[in-house]
Formats: sequence, structure tokens, C-alpha cells
Amino acid sequence: MSLSKEKLTVEVGSASQSVLEKPQRLDSLEAGSKFTAAETKRLLRKMDWNLVPFLALLYLLSFLDRTNIGNARLAGIETDLGMKGLDYNIALAVFFPFYVAAEIPSNIMMKRTSPSLWLSIIMIAWGVCMTLMGVVTTFPGLLVARMFLGFAEGGLFPGVTWYITQWYRRHECGFRMAIFFSAATLAGAFGGLLARGLSELRGKGGRPGWAWIFIIEGLATIVVAVFAKFIIHDKPETARFLTEEEKAEVKARLKEDRTSLADDYDIKYVKAALKDWKIYVHMLITIGIYTPLYSISLFLPTIVKNMGYTNEKSQLMSVPPYVAGCIATIAGGYFADRAQKRGTFMMGFCLVAIIGFVMLISTHIAAVQYVGTFFAVCGIYPNVPMGVAWNGNNIGGSTKRAVGIAMHVGFGNLGGVIAGFVYRSTDAPRYFQGHGLLIGTVTMSFFLCLFMHIHLKRENDRREAEMKARGLTSLDQYTEEMKTAEREKGDDASFFRYTI
Repeated sequence: MSLSKEKLTVEVGSASQSVLEKPQRLDSLEAGSKFTAAETKRLLRKMDWNLVPFLALLYLLSFLDRTNIGNARLAGIETDLGMKGLDYNIALAVFFPFYVAAEIPSNIMMKRTSPSLWLSIIMIAWGVCMTLMGVVTTFPGLLVARMFLGFAEGGLFPGVTWYITQWYRRHECGFRMAIFFSAATLAGAFGGLLARGLSELRGKGGRPGWAWIFIIEGLATIVVAVFAKFIIHDKPETARFLTEEEKAEVKARLKEDRTSLADDYDIKYVKAALKDWKIYVHMLITIGIYTPLYSISLFLPTIVKNMGYTNEKSQLMSVPPYVAGCIATIAGGYFADRAQKRGTFMMGFCLVAIIGFVMLISTHIAAVQYVGTFFAVCGIYPNVPMGVAWNGNNIGGSTKRAVGIAMHVGFGNLGGVIAGFVYRSTDAPRYFQGHGLLIGTVTMSFFLCLFMHIHLKRENDRREAEMKARGLTSLDQYTEEMKTAEREKGDDASFFRYTI
């Protein structure tokens, strides 16, 4: 299969401020654009309302369906299926290898079909898997259902993030990605409330309460999937909510946003990504973030329960930290976009998360521990979309960026395998080893972010000095001919500037 002149479809890295252009203001006419600043704002708001909320709903359902097993645990799934020892942890871990394996193939299928069709197909698939989890009667049956659930869900996150880049300019995507990912925090909040209610259906139809959590949430996903085919707009050119003039404007803005770097597919750009040490640093940063992300999402009800609360109260008390995390995620994306910086914000959020886990590990006082869950959630969740944006900002060329982001997201999601074994029953109620491990992973991410921030700033300064030595005083003085001569160099091009 030839992919010549095709962009790989995991180009989530274009989801933020272009590193090749100066900060632009919306209070002036955009170069080459027919719309005024006010008209552009109205166009963006129109796209926001027609695209982002429904995409966030899809991710809410996805995250809800992969993490509701934590609520099912409190409803008695381990006892009913005869699970012992590390069986529950294994059930969590088997999801993630299949989730990672599905990401790139799913994105290729999405590009070869259409977003509305492919997203609907994978939603129906994971909805069916979720529903079937409610009828399993053995531990092996649960494992098989979790494996297929991971494979079905794997295409959503990279698929939607690529989809967003087909509508918005790069410096407009970061905030939209934060809103999209904030649905993960809402899933945690909504999941606790929903599970509390659904577990009361125990005995209905001869099924226990935990089974109804899976069945109802799986059926809800299938229903939304049917409507998704008609709600998702495949591309600006066919969007029913845009006028012909607006369609032309969106297309013109995206064309204007392209860099002079090579967009075509060539194996040398794949090799360039595989040889770029900076991408591997981001992979380590990411697994340091994703491991506590999945640990929290899978175990928060259990952690709260071991503070001394009942199962029912633990379900409800897991809601407020996620609400706070949602606000932090959206606010972080907004202010990082405005500041056009990523690393400094990520370091700040890492420190917030470390404070939270220290509060959890250092005392037996339930109130202090509970406040610690707020810090942990508010520190971890914002760093997921921000990390994707930062890595993508600093990879030049669409093919290299696509491969680099695939490496980034895929390796990070393997943190879910680790997360499945972070909080073991034998370590309850204080979970010293689990909290300590997560302090270690987030601390690793903090120092790696600091290292990258310092390195990239020094590299930008070096390139600025070289540019001035050539008699150029600003990037605006680079001609198209000068840029074209370096189009295959990617982020090694002399006119490329890193986001710090």
C-alpha cells in the first residue's frame, strides 16, 4: 500500500501554536484572509459549538467505559467472578496493549473512509464489548471482553485529535484539545454518580449491580454511535453548518497555516523520527504522566474507600476531585495557548500532582488525604493534552510529526499496564508503595521537562545568534526560497523555533 504524498493520520502534534510564525492578533486582518477579525471570531465560535461538545461527549463515553470497572469493584465484581490476588489488576492491565496496538491502524482506516463512518463503527464495537462485560460470569470472560474493549477504543483519541487539526489552525487547536480531553475528568465525576445509581439495580433480570453499570453504559454508547454518523461533519467542505463563504475561509486559513517544511510521505522522515532523541525524552515524560493518570482513574473510588468511607459514599466522594480537574485542564490549555509555552506549565502541574501524592502518603488523616486527591487530579490531567501539544510543536514536518506523536501516545498509554498494578489489595489501606511509585514517575517527568525546557531555550538562542550572523534580524526576513531550500530538514531547519 503506497502512502506517497499522504499525511499519516496521527498528526495530533499540529495541535497548537505554530513554531514558525509570529504570534498573531485577532484585532487585525489576517494576511490572505477575506474575513475581518470579528468575522473570524464568529466563525471559530460557530465551529466550536458544532464540533467540540460532541467530540467531548465521545471521549467522555470512552473514558467512562474503560474506567468504570473501578466502580464495579465496589459493587462486588471480584466476589461474583471469584477473583483473587492480582486478578483485578490483571483485568485492568490487559486493556492497554490492545489499546495501543489499535491506534495507528485505526487512524489509517479513518483517513481511508471518513471520520463520521469510522468513529461510529468503533463506537458501536466498544459499546457492544462494554455491554457484554455485563453478562460475563467468569474471570477469563472478563479478560477477553477487556481485551476487545481496548482494541475497539484505541482509535478514538488519536483519531479525534487528528480530526481537530483538519478544522483549526495550529495555534487554535491546543485549547480545543484541552476541552476535548477534559471529558476524561467529567467521566470520572459522572461515572461515580452513575455507578451509585445503577448499582441499585442489583437483582433486576438476575444480574448483580456491577453488571448493570456495564450494560447500561454500553447501550448508551451504542445509541450515541448511531447518531454520531449524522452529527459528525467529515470536513469543512461538506459541513452543513457552514456557508459557502465560510467553507472557503476555513480552507484558506488552513492553507495559510502550512509551513514551508515538507508535507509529503517519505521513509526518511520516519527514520528521522525514530532517530530523534528528543522524542524519546517526551516518551519518558509521557509515561510518567499517563501512569498516575490511569492509576487515579482506575483506583480513585478504592483509594477513597480505604480512607474509611462506605462503598456508596466513596462513589459520590470521587466526583468533586474530577470536577476540579476538569476546570484545571481547560484553564491550563487556555493559558498555555495564550502564553505560547508548554514546558513551564507542565512543570507547574507536575509540582501540583507531587504535592497531592505526598499528602496521600504522609498522613492517615482522611481529610488531608482527600484534599490530596484534588491536587493529584488537578496536576495530572492537564498535562496529557499539553504534553501532546508540546511534543508536536517541536517536531518539524508532518510525516515526522505523525510518527513522533504516535511514538509519544503509544508509549505513554503503556503506563496503563503499570497502573493496573500500582494499587494492590495487599497494600491497603495506605498504599505506601503505590503513592511512592507515582511520586517517582511524576518527579521524573518534572526533571525531564526542566531538561527539555533548558535545552530548547538554548537551541533557540543559538539559532537566533546564527540568524543574526547571517545579517537577518527576524524570521520575517526569510524568503520562501530560503525556506524551500531547507524544507526537508524538519525541525533542524535554521528558521525553525522550538516551543519551550
